[in-house]
Amino acid sequence: MGRRPVTVRLARWSAEHPWRAIALWVVFVAVCFVGGNAAGLNEATDDDQAIGEMGRAQLIVDSGGFHEPATENVLITPLAGKLDPAAAKAAADDATARLRQVDGVASVGAPMPSRDGNAVLVPITMSGDPETAADRVQPLRDTTAKVQEAHPALRVEQVGGPSIGKALDDTLGKDFKRAELLSLPVTLAILIIAFGALIAAGVPVLLALSSVAAAMGLSTLASHLVPATDTTASVILLIGMAVGVDYSLFYVRREREERAKGRSGLDAVEIAAETSGHAVVVSGTAVIISMAGLLLAQDAIFSSLAVGSILVVAVAVIGSLTVLPALLAKLGRWVDRPRVPLLWRLTAPRVGRHGQPARPRFWPAVLKPALRAPMATLVVSVGLLLALAAPALGMKLKFPGMEDVPRTTAAMQAYDRLTAAFPSNGTSHTVAVRAPADQADRVHAALTGLAGRAATDPLFAPAEGDGPKIKVSEDRRVSVLEVATPYASRTDEASRSLHELRQDLVPAALNGIPGVEYAVGGGVAASEDYADHIWAKLPLVAAFVLALTFLVMAWTFRSVVVALTSILLNLLSAGAAYGLLVLVFQGDWAEGLLGFTSMDAIVTWLPMFLFVVLFGLSMDYHVFVVSRIREGIRQGMSNKDAVAYGITSSAGVVTSAAIVMVGVFSIFATLSTIDFKQLGIGLAAAILLDATIIRAVVLPSLMTLLGDANWWAPRFLRGRAATPPAEPPAPAPELVGAR
Repeated sequence: MGRRPVTVRLARWSAEHPWRAIALWVVFVAVCFVGGNAAGLNEATDDDQAIGEMGRAQLIVDSGGFHEPATENVLITPLAGKLDPAAAKAAADDATARLRQVDGVASVGAPMPSRDGNAVLVPITMSGDPETAADRVQPLRDTTAKVQEAHPALRVEQVGGPSIGKALDDTLGKDFKRAELLSLPVTLAILIIAFGALIAAGVPVLLALSSVAAAMGLSTLASHLVPATDTTASVILLIGMAVGVDYSLFYVRREREERAKGRSGLDAVEIAAETSGHAVVVSGTAVIISMAGLLLAQDAIFSSLAVGSILVVAVAVIGSLTVLPALLAKLGRWVDRPRVPLLWRLTAPRVGRHGQPARPRFWPAVLKPALRAPMATLVVSVGLLLALAAPALGMKLKFPGMEDVPRTTAAMQAYDRLTAAFPSNGTSHTVAVRAPADQADRVHAALTGLAGRAATDPLFAPAEGDGPKIKVSEDRRVSVLEVATPYASRTDEASRSLHELRQDLVPAALNGIPGVEYAVGGGVAASEDYADHIWAKLPLVAAFVLALTFLVMAWTFRSVVVALTSILLNLLSAGAAYGLLVLVFQGDWAEGLLGFTSMDAIVTWLPMFLFVVLFGLSMDYHVFVVSRIREGIRQGMSNKDAVAYGITSSAGVVTSAAIVMVGVFSIFATLSTIDFKQLGIGLAAAILLDATIIRAVVLPSLMTLLGDANWWAPRFLRGRAATPPAEPPAPAPELVGAR
């Protein structure tokens, strides 16, 4: 008898020494979590995140060593009609006097009227660290509110980066808190419905949460090698809950199925380890490969997400192979307690003749078209998915701008009034110049001339007050000019103004200055440059993921055809998700339904992130389903019988896992910001399509059509067939018909 697989040996040791395995897991999680907190988080800097010309501009600005204090504004406008100059002056003087007494205010500038005379702006400079200004802005807001009370005939409001930041933190903080509070009960509720027993439902959640805790600590340690970003923890939670619940669900379902056949607890755990445990290792490897592809993007954000995701998937795989068998062995039949009466009768494993699980009725009905008319079913289903994917050809990528932030807060409503009255306070481009110190005067003259030419162009907004403000570093080597545009950051006009600066105005102004180096950055530049970066890197990342996944699948299933069809089906699933995303978010028909304002584009970072996440998570289902099909093949079934057996025996657990993911991802679609809405809808829709149309229609029709060719492989790839269990699963003649 050959050496048993490592998954079985690990499971047997854990099942025979459950308390040791559980204790080791608890210690591992605690050490990771505590060690990570002790090491502290190393966050990515602007230098780490520099992309394209925008990144070069930021690096030039940073090299100037400018002190950039946080700034705020008090905006005074009429409640209706025209502004009364005398009343506005009285309110501005009152605001100036009060704010100068507030702790945290470094200075208050002179009141500045708008060009149309219908608004007055009082600029405020805050003291202290600008990074913490949002946490210290409330006393200023309180003072402005008192000014408003003293001048009820006017609208007096505060607006600026810190106050907007605080308002958004409050709004988004409530959003995320609600999402976190909802995700756990939603997951538990779905698992209770899937298992019909509370303990069985709690085990996957317990493993997922402990995996997330361990990965959080490990990612903090890893941040000293690959700097972390502020989105890393959220992605670890998202991916960790998804794969942790999936892997446990696959394992627990198979263990319960084997016990229902009459196997002992230890035998049931071993069979689950040999089948579902093996599938967990393969699917985990596929997810890790997908996430590793993000490292090729050479982007601090994606590198951070890749490291966090790889760690949480690896920990979830280890947990499912070690502590999960220990828990199942220790719980025994208690895993099915306490039972939820009605749900238990619906979900409990049923045993039919010959000790085999009773056949479900729903999935055989779904499978009939794929098994009886595979070519027609394949053509129709693939045609529908390709039609759904077609809109992706028109995908446009942009960063969300200030115009995409929800207008439910007073701060954002004030921002709209500010940019309407003072356009130069809205969207702007940053012209960053570095030259030898002895050329500082020439650079200053060139930038002054540039600002003058821009002021005559309708694509740009004229400078407010005394004219263009050019910042010069202490060593006189770095000069910075802000050139405003009156258009919102995502508009075509804002994009044209950027290109006019980069291709015409800036080169013409600085031409001939010895040793000059320049770049144009800002919000519009960040959006354009990052979109170019994504389009350039996406083919490389996709090629890496596809190639390595193909090799893993070919080696695992000893079949080139299975590996190739796996890749094609996942590409079809990802394409359909892209198309659906474009269909929903690049138009305006779903705005009222989903509560968003269309930005006529997809958030820049989403396509690459969605590709690797969907490719990895989709492979979970694919590996699990094809593993069950291969079981049937190795035990003597015909290809059609094996397809029927594999789909029907795995449909319940795949559906349950998909519903958990769809439920959790859908919660993200309820958040206020457009990027999380797109992420939630994209992930939920893709998983739903993958677990239904792809796995229940396209896969069985394709594998039925290919027949024995599914398992073709070159001689060097063919492995020795695994020894089948003593009791082969019964075929499903009602599905395949008489032969």
